[in-house]
Amino acid sequence: MSAGPVTGPVRDPGLQPERTRLAWRRTTLSGAVVCVLAMKSALHDGASVAGIVVCALCLGLWLGFLTLAHRRIRTLSASAEPTALAPRLATATTLLTLTLAACGAAVVF
Repeated sequence: MSAGPVTGPVRDPGLQPERTRLAWRRTTLSGAVVCVLAMKSALHDGASVAGIVVCALCLGLWLGFLTLAHRRIRTLSASAEPTALAPRLATATTLLTLTLAACGAAVVF
């Protein structure tokens, strides 16, 4: 009496990658908001060197994250079964996100 191979639930290939793409886009939009607030804060009471440096740092971090996010969104769209994010890219994305969050906190305080 052989039961045959055991299979798990059937994976819907359309929903999870779509949610992931939306999450990447939402995070990219949040980074853009941080950059806009940094620019507003830097230029509000006159341009100071520290304000311009923080603004440039936020913009550079956001552009780096935007590049990685766009690459990941393209990877998710390219195949029915997306591959896992490479550890190097995951680490870079995490560091960019945390540093951008720190810049956002510096702008607020």
